[in-house]
Amino acid sequence: VQLVESGGGLVQPGGSLRLSCSASGFAIGNCDMKWVRHSPTKGLEWVSTIQATGRDTDYADSVKGRFTISRDNAKNTLYLQMNSLKTEDTAVYYCATEQYGGVRGQGTQVTVSS
Repeated sequence: VQLVESGGGLVQPGGSLRLSCSASGFAIGNCDMKWVRHSPTKGLEWVSTIQATGRDTDYADSVKGRFTISRDNAKNTLYLQMNSLKTEDTAVYYCATEQYGGVRGQGTQVTVSS
C-alpha cells in the first residue's frame, strides 16, 4: 500500500500547479482521500478531502475557491489543482487516506515565491 506525490515546484505568486498522487496496492475509488500540508510556520494543516463517491468534496477556508481536488479512479490517481497561489501556500503537500491503518505519501514541496 503506497502513495506517491508529484508535481510540486517553485511558482510565483498568482501562479498554478497541479499535484498528482499515484496509489498502488489499493484502489483509491474505495477510499475517502485527502490532501494535507506541512510548513514550519503552521505545522500540519488539512487542505481538502474527496469522498469515496467522488462527488462530495470539502476544503479548508484558506484554499476554498482556489484549489480543486479530484480523482481518476481508472488511473488510481488523486489530484490537487492549485490556482492563484499565495506565499502562505508554501509547504510540503501530502496525499493520505485513513483507511488501511492510515497511509500517507512522502510529500512534494511547493514553494510560492517571487
